[in-house]
This record gives sequence, C-alpha cells and structure tokens, in this order.
Amino acid sequence: MKYGFIGLGNMATAIIKGMCNSGDFQSNFIYGYNRTKAKTTKLATSYGIQATDSIEELMSHCDVIVLGVKPQMLPDVLPVVRTYLQEKHVIVSIAAGKNITYFQGYLSEVTPIIRVMPNINALIGASTSCYTASEQVPNTQLQLVTTLFETVGTIIEVPEHLFSIFATIGGASPAFTYMYIDALARAAVREGMPKNMALEIAANAVLGSAKMILQSQEHPWSLVDQVCSPGGTTIQGVSSLQSNHFETTIHDAVAAVTDKDRSLSK
Repeated sequence: MKYGFIGLGNMATAIIKGMCNSGDFQSNFIYGYNRTKAKTTKLATSYGIQATDSIEELMSHCDVIVLGVKPQMLPDVLPVVRTYLQEKHVIVSIAAGKNITYFQGYLSEVTPIIRVMPNINALIGASTSCYTASEQVPNTQLQLVTTLFETVGTIIEVPEHLFSIFATIGGASPAFTYMYIDALARAAVREGMPKNMALEIAANAVLGSAKMILQSQEHPWSLVDQVCSPGGTTIQGVSSLQSNHFETTIHDAVAAVTDKDRSLSK
C-alpha cells in the first residue's frame, strides 16, 4: 500500500513524520505533492519520501490519497483529483467542516472516503483524532488508515453528526488548554515565581490531572472534592472560579467553535 499527501502543511508534515518514525511504514512508499515545491523537497530530504511534481503523478503511484490542503482550496483541488481517480483509491480528508457528502459531490458517491480530524498535538505524536468513513471503505483499508493516524496519537470513531462537537473538544480545545496553562503560570509570576518554572509546573499539573481522569475512572467532580479539604485553600479557588462563571465561559467557547465548524459545511 502506498500513501500520497496532497498538501504538505504542518499537519501533513506531522503525520508523515509520525509514519516514518513509527517503523510501521516505509518512507519510500510515502509520496508528497505541494504547490510550493520547496516543501516537497524538504520533506523528501528529511524523511526519504518520494517527491512528486503533480497530483496526477502522485495519484498514479498511490492507493491512499490524503488531502492535506486547507478547506478553501478544496474546490480547486477536488476536480483535479477526480480527473485521476481510480478504483484502487481511498480518499482521506483532514479538512475541517467538510463532510463526506461534500466530497462525494465533487468525486462520486461510490468513492471510498474517510474523514479524519486530528489536532495540533500531532506535532509531538500526541494528537487526539477521530474518524468516520463512507460505507464504501473496506475494513482492511480502514484499519490501515487508523494505524496511520495512531502514529501521531490516539484515534476513535465518531459518528459524522458529532464531528462539529469533536472539532471543539478534540480539535480546538488544545488552544483553550494552552491559554489555561499560561494563565496559571502568569498568576504564579504575579505571586513571585519565575515564568519558566511556573510554566513547567502548570503544564505538568495539567498533564497529571488528565492522566488521573483517564486512569482512575472517577468523575472529575469526585476528584475535585478529593482535592478540596473543608475550610482549606483549594476550595477557595474553586469557589472563585464558579462565582466568576468559569464553566459558563467554557460552554460559550465550545458553542462558538461548534457553530463556526457547522457553518463551514453549508
């Protein structure tokens, strides 16, 4: 099986890096095309993938075609993809806001299409990704694609009608978490701690808290209660967050991203 990437931005680069470093994929079975040729050349030099000069060349060699272009570029790229589409091809999209029906409209209703949503943490092999697939995708090819994305983190199946929600809590939420970590660190700076020290402590505390939720199988509020001693210090901070609408602010942010993602599919 050979894999072709159309568009070699940060996300596609992270996926290619994960594939090459995993030992599960041969770099010479990975092909890349980018309209800026320097990106293709750089990746070919760094990871030993095959550089191609056109979408036609890439699709003639590959079985799995990963569309790594921005959503607004798809109307230009998809007609070219359709021109060179073969029965062997499986199309994988990582574009936000574009559902399977959208791709079927440009390609065909019988084209095997897998929609995947990774997040920025793929850059360090820690993405939280989800996928959904059209009914034309064979199980063997679906397994190959999920294995591909496991090289950059975890991946779960999510019904397509829930993709916009995943785009928020899986795709956009790292930005919220980065902001939270930075806010913790800046608050510590205000109290007298050096910023680098504060960032390291805050980031590791968030990492440990996430692991605690996943491994303890306890409800988050149960864990909150365990940290909050009667009349202690932590309950004062928790009460302050609640009185300042911490949860409502998060809910509003999730709604804003979800609404925007839904609008992209119209």
